[in-house]
Amino acid sequence: MKLKKSFTFGFITLFSLTLAACGNSGSKTADSDSAKGSDGKPSGEQIFRVNEQQEMPSADPSLATDEVSFTALNNVYEGIYRLDNKNKPQPAGAAEKAEMSEDGLVYKIKLNEDAKWTDGKPVKAEDYVYGWQRTVDPATASEYASLYSAIKNGQAIMDGKKDKSELGIKAVGDYELEVTLEQVTPYMDYLFAFPSFFPQRKDIVEKYGDKFAANSDNAVYNGPFTLANFDGPGTDTEWSFKKNKEYWDNKTVKLDEVKVSVVKEAPTSLNLFQDKQVDEVVLSGELAQQMANDPEFVIEKEASTQYIELNQREGNSPFKNENLRKAISYSIDRKSLVDSILGDGSVEPKGLVPSDMATSPKDDKDFANEAGNAIAHDEKKAKEYWEKAKKELGITKLNMDILSSDTDSSKKTVEYLQGAIQDTLDGVKVTVSPVPFAVRLDRSNKGDFTTVIGGWGADYADPSSFLNLFETGNAYNRGHYSNPEYDKKLKDAATTNANNPEKRWDDMVDAEKIIMDDMGVIPLFQRAQARMRSEKVKDVVFHPAGPKYDYKWAYISE
Repeated sequence: MKLKKSFTFGFITLFSLTLAACGNSGSKTADSDSAKGSDGKPSGEQIFRVNEQQEMPSADPSLATDEVSFTALNNVYEGIYRLDNKNKPQPAGAAEKAEMSEDGLVYKIKLNEDAKWTDGKPVKAEDYVYGWQRTVDPATASEYASLYSAIKNGQAIMDGKKDKSELGIKAVGDYELEVTLEQVTPYMDYLFAFPSFFPQRKDIVEKYGDKFAANSDNAVYNGPFTLANFDGPGTDTEWSFKKNKEYWDNKTVKLDEVKVSVVKEAPTSLNLFQDKQVDEVVLSGELAQQMANDPEFVIEKEASTQYIELNQREGNSPFKNENLRKAISYSIDRKSLVDSILGDGSVEPKGLVPSDMATSPKDDKDFANEAGNAIAHDEKKAKEYWEKAKKELGITKLNMDILSSDTDSSKKTVEYLQGAIQDTLDGVKVTVSPVPFAVRLDRSNKGDFTTVIGGWGADYADPSSFLNLFETGNAYNRGHYSNPEYDKKLKDAATTNANNPEKRWDDMVDAEKIIMDDMGVIPLFQRAQARMRSEKVKDVVFHPAGPKYDYKWAYISE
């Protein structure tokens, strides 16, 4: 969802999303019968204890970029809409569905007059105006500001050509907004539910300045929960979501508290779960395989692809060589990676865009299938491409480092890749650098890496959510892959063919084929998460695209 120059969803109306758990009768979804207690009512202490794998990099709605932060923000804030337990946007900060003009460019939104901040003050139209302007302001340096290219003057503001006050949002009184778009955006409803579009209080942001959201006390909240016990981004290993007594729909919220602890080692997490000290943990590798038949085992398949980015920033970078990139890709046995190393339900990718996310407007064919399977393991081809690369680069050896996060699964993945590449490509020496998540993000943004394992989870269910990442100049194109033909296809999809669903679809299919033929990035797997979730925990809502978890409807039934 992060494009620098363009932002259009197109007119594809239906997407096939795998909502949640599969694999055994104990798996739970937000609205499944198995997720209900015998009477569907809470009982016992309403505290949900969750182990997270990574520290939270940011609690600032304008600056957050990762799923740990987005899950937190989604539970302690609320936007115009909120995704329900079927992944549909529903009025939340709004009193009712927005009224859209005939040309699809203007939305009139009546706000929920019962919505309040945690200090008891009402959530007003000016809070949305301020929050949006703050995010799109270049001075804020929000990576997610790119979403605002959908809003009138958004791109011009990001480019420094217009003032943030000219953004296409204005308050019409205290409880009505008027939003004007740059171009028709059929999936604007999903953006209205996304954290980067949440309201923010000007007086609070200005009171704390650069310390705003630096801890849980330096902010106010308007969501089902409030953030508590959070002492700092990227370092704190414990925080809580506490029931917000000022929340307009607090009667729906059953949990008193969600306690989050960072435990990076999966065996430690599993031990804590089995000792009933925690109610939900993430598993990986052999532990996931070991627990696969347990009734409390849950697999949640995500609209998410993990990949290797190769640093092509410098003119003399060896990774600008297409044959080298292909040699590395062909050396990786992804089936072994997902089956033997991860074992968490993740699957081999067919390309950059994950399967089961978007279907053709013409014949409902899955995008990943239509774009073709460009991913394969072939040691012979890997060696052939390596020989070509050596000749073209004038080298006989290559040293490369793979930067990654330091969770158990990340460490195992990067160690597997180290062995696979070194064993296949004679003369290539691979080192690995597992670091804390926040450090990995920071180094990735700065270009301080040789290669890095990154990934993307769809913010909205459309191929552009992935393809736009690798446009020339996009902030999330951390390896600086660039292909003019690729850029043109995406530009056409966002402009010339934006209102023609079938042509727009073809543009995106062509773009996928281009980047995969270049192997501009190297897809590794489509991610799923294996979790243990106590059977007493009911109605945790999982969203494959967007912020992953919503605890508004969750409860404990002893």
